[in-house]
Amino acid sequence: MNTINKVTKILVIDDHDAVINGTVNAIYSKYADANIIKAKTTEEAWEKLNSFPDRDVVVTDLSLPEKPGNKPQPETGIKLLRTIMEKYPSLNLVVQSADARALIRLRPQINEHEGGFTVADKSEPIDQMLTKLEWSLQGINFTPKEMRTGLELKEEWNDLLELAFNKSLTDKEIAKKMSIAERTVRNYWTKIQDALEVYPEDDKNLRLQTEKQAREIGLID
Repeated sequence: MNTINKVTKILVIDDHDAVINGTVNAIYSKYADANIIKAKTTEEAWEKLNSFPDRDVVVTDLSLPEKPGNKPQPETGIKLLRTIMEKYPSLNLVVQSADARALIRLRPQINEHEGGFTVADKSEPIDQMLTKLEWSLQGINFTPKEMRTGLELKEEWNDLLELAFNKSLTDKEIAKKMSIAERTVRNYWTKIQDALEVYPEDDKNLRLQTEKQAREIGLID
């Protein structure tokens, strides 16, 4: 999980000049000291990410060309995301798209990804993208509703809910009980909250909202 009280290092990927410049300007409006580099193809994006592997977050369009002159395609963006998650498993990611249904192909990889992973709808106001960027930097997950049809929680996620809410264990105690790192426990929480559609709201306790939703739908007694 990254903090945002330091220079935030960002890679922005989009093949349209107007979109990439609009995205960069919006980010600067909130993160004035951000260190931002840009790429317009997946080939260029991969070169820049490998040259600057210290990025805190990658903001990318889903439909991208592999090389200059190639046709932008969602599958090209999917391949880039899959490769990024394999090589940089804790890198925070924000995907911008008007139609993110293709991301369902990455559902297993997203579930295992240790960094933040959020999806911003391009048809929404730019401040929604900035919210998704902030969430991703906090290690939060937010995926489209169509990716969450049919609630499926992994066994270890159910174990975490039981230990947290019926056994009243802390994250540290849960980590010890499940023989996993505390970071993994925090990662499980973000996956569970995304599955339950529980996201940060002002003046609301995220953990209590998670418990309420889990009990309401019968995941825990």
